[in-house]
Amino acid sequence: MGKRILVIEDDEDILELLKIVFRDSGYDMIFSNIDLDTDYINILHPDLVLLDVRLKGASRNGAEICREIKASPLLNKLPVILCSAEYNLAEIAQECHADTYISKPYNFIDLLSQVNRFLS
Repeated sequence: MGKRILVIEDDEDILELLKIVFRDSGYDMIFSNIDLDTDYINILHPDLVLLDVRLKGASRNGAEICREIKASPLLNKLPVILCSAEYNLAEIAQECHADTYISKPYNFIDLLSQVNRFLS
């Protein structure tokens, strides 16, 4: 089994594109369109989280989830890539201690490159 990536993204079209992009990557993918708490993320045991900042209908946004991951003694080493079209994404990523960020719309080559960098 390959490395496990947890994708938390509320846009179903983007989820479908990510499924296509990662289909042949060798990674074990888990897709969620809702915010997940850190206990559940720990149970899933991902090797990386790809996390959207804006999650429609969720109780928390991606930055809050990232902050909780990085504050958790069990998950604080888990790489988090924050994703968004927010104009201040670099600032948001720094404030929530994300490992890096990728602006939307995705350049899928850059996305795969960033994921490979953290999981190689």
